[in-house]
Amino acid sequence: MNNKRKCALVTGGSRGIGKAICIQLAKDTDYHILVNFNSNKTEAVNTLEEIDNAGGTAELLQFDVSDPEQVSFTLNEWHKRNENAVIEVIVNNAGITKDGLFLWMKPAEWHDVINTSLNGFFNVTNHLLQNMLLNKYGRIINIVSLSGLKGVAGQTNYSAAKGAVIAATKSLAQEVAKRNITVNAVAPGFIKSDMTKDFDEKELKKMIPVNRFGTPEEVAQLVSFLASKKSSYITGEVININGGIN
Repeated sequence: MNNKRKCALVTGGSRGIGKAICIQLAKDTDYHILVNFNSNKTEAVNTLEEIDNAGGTAELLQFDVSDPEQVSFTLNEWHKRNENAVIEVIVNNAGITKDGLFLWMKPAEWHDVINTSLNGFFNVTNHLLQNMLLNKYGRIINIVSLSGLKGVAGQTNYSAAKGAVIAATKSLAQEVAKRNITVNAVAPGFIKSDMTKDFDEKELKKMIPVNRFGTPEEVAQLVSFLASKKSSYITGEVININGGIN
């Protein structure tokens, strides 16, 4: 088992926080990085190049986390091609927002957000968990949100999805702890990314004690720690990274 190639899978790894996590893991660990993306191949290839520049190795895995058949097929095919590899780290980062007041929310806007963040967590983690249990080692890190902890107006769908992943994190952590598998959630606040590019940063800074938005790299460094052996006694936790918002 020790000579198997050790891998870390990051969903939604082509842009923003996911991309920063891929690059940070390449810098800090010996993991071969599996960069999942859904549609934006140009950005995904760019992430691969940056991982290579950081001295790491990586490959692309294209699938939609919300589609259980696609997830199973792609990961099964990958395992067939890589019998001498093991996925030790899962970073469930893929997520989308479709913001709007709940009163006017269309069913598709509700279901699409739930399917990506919550069902995506299930589809990927459930598929890979058995191997982690057999290997008696694993790190599962779920990227959640301030929205899932305290709620944000206009994000009832996103808050529902992320809040559910937080609860699932705590339960799953208890199920798998005896096998040296930790399950934690990282809850970013306002981070500079595509998701926040339309936000009024000047106005929002007033509610952030450190008086600025965070960077994807700051989130990635926390994830990198949780993906390491140094974090082995931390599980079932939700770690805020939001500049001091309570």
